[in-house]
Amino acid sequence: MAMLDTDARDHERLRALGYKQELSRVLSLFDNFSVAFSYLSPVVGIYSIFVIGLGAGGPRYIWTIPLVVLFMTLVALVFGELASEYPLSGALYQYGKYNVGPRYGWFVGWIYGFALLATVASVDSGIVSYVTSLSNIWFKTNLNPANHVTIFCVVAVVIVLSAIMNSVGAKILGHVARFGVYVETVGTFGVFIALAIKGFHHNLGYLFTTQGVQFQKTNPFAVNFGGHWLTGAALVAILANVYIFYGFESAGDIAEETVDAGRQVPRAMRNAILYGGVASFVLVLGLLLAIPHTGISSIVTGGIPLILASLPSWLQDFFLVMVIIAFFSCGTAVMGAGSRVTFALARDGAVPGANVLRRVTATHKTPRNAIIVATVVPFLFLLLVLINPAKPVHVLWFYYPANVNALFALVSFATSGIYLSFFLTVLGSFIAKRRGWRPSGSFTLGAWSTPVTVAGGLYLLVMLADIVWPSSLSSGRAVLFNYGWITLLVMAVIVLIGALYEALARPDRRTTPTESDRLNPSSVGD
Repeated sequence: MAMLDTDARDHERLRALGYKQELSRVLSLFDNFSVAFSYLSPVVGIYSIFVIGLGAGGPRYIWTIPLVVLFMTLVALVFGELASEYPLSGALYQYGKYNVGPRYGWFVGWIYGFALLATVASVDSGIVSYVTSLSNIWFKTNLNPANHVTIFCVVAVVIVLSAIMNSVGAKILGHVARFGVYVETVGTFGVFIALAIKGFHHNLGYLFTTQGVQFQKTNPFAVNFGGHWLTGAALVAILANVYIFYGFESAGDIAEETVDAGRQVPRAMRNAILYGGVASFVLVLGLLLAIPHTGISSIVTGGIPLILASLPSWLQDFFLVMVIIAFFSCGTAVMGAGSRVTFALARDGAVPGANVLRRVTATHKTPRNAIIVATVVPFLFLLLVLINPAKPVHVLWFYYPANVNALFALVSFATSGIYLSFFLTVLGSFIAKRRGWRPSGSFTLGAWSTPVTVAGGLYLLVMLADIVWPSSLSSGRAVLFNYGWITLLVMAVIVLIGALYEALARPDRRTTPTESDRLNPSSVGD
């Protein structure tokens, strides 16, 4: 009876927002949390950029983890209010549409959706070195992870497999994500325990040292922070964690497939960011304390495998398999989120081919055509791996370094696009509250709503500026993250393309009339 009441409440809320139940509502709280956590994926994030964080900030960079987690928790609380009020597929797009207006929401959806699909390609490309390493160990192959054909083939297989997992039903997506949570738990706490048993090489005091990274002559990347750690190295090192701690919002992207979404989605968001923070801190803690006495320069060169080399070979292989599964689970979760944003936009008639992309399969109740888009677009992004200039490219004040393939540059856009869409969403919530909107869902922050929204918005704005700020290519930020002007340029191009399409086609005029149109006309933009 309780389940029937919950289903009725979910269907009624969806109807009140102008939609009917088309997707299969089969995901539990743990399923929803698992998708969000698999997207956030501490294992994927740390195995991808631990070396950069270490090289930029030294062992002390670990203390940027709780700082980022704290402020992103504030953002998760704001999103929780919005998800409880508007438990709809498409999450950020819907929040912007209802809080400010269809045009504003469309821009948020465009930026967020584009960033999600770019993330699919960037995450899946990160799996290549681990797949080739395992293949070379187990099957005595001689695969080169830097070879363009190898990268394309491995990532292509992963994208197709993720598409299949998404197409056969939300429940399967939930199962894949659940397995990903188990793997992430083993891959974080398990590595820490294994390294602790083997014996750490440093005591806790090591975590408060910089190992001279703030000085160019002792920095492993030879980047120049002018001898300043807090106002130089730390501002770049923190990005190693800024690039990890998002993805929790994907719990809202699959809200229409989650039972009792108004209550469960906010909980899943909070749990994903908090558990992700704990797991990340534990893994980084273990890796730092186990760094060999050869120093951090050797780790920057040899990576995490050099730290794990002290473990038995069978255990190294086991953790390698865990990493590969974590990458796959993460990519599958991101594709699921991206396809739901595409579906949400199509259902409102806000993208080309909307009538096709909004279709839901009768058998599995999934937006299969939207999933196809979320498969094809990452394939197109994957082609960027073939763009790898042998010489630096210098046009006006834009400078692209040699031997950096364009797919790497896309990784920075994926993060900057996410943070821009996050900021616009929090800003939209603030605007709505200034206009008189008061959250009335199952989860609200009460009197803390506005202060938390302001603090979360300011954090996102500062971190967005830190990500895209164009600095000299001799600086740490440019060398390690945004390649000078490149990330800002890519983001500007994506926004301008969206603005051109929006100005010519005005997709916001085709969106379904919203609840806020009926109940609070003053909250809707043009």
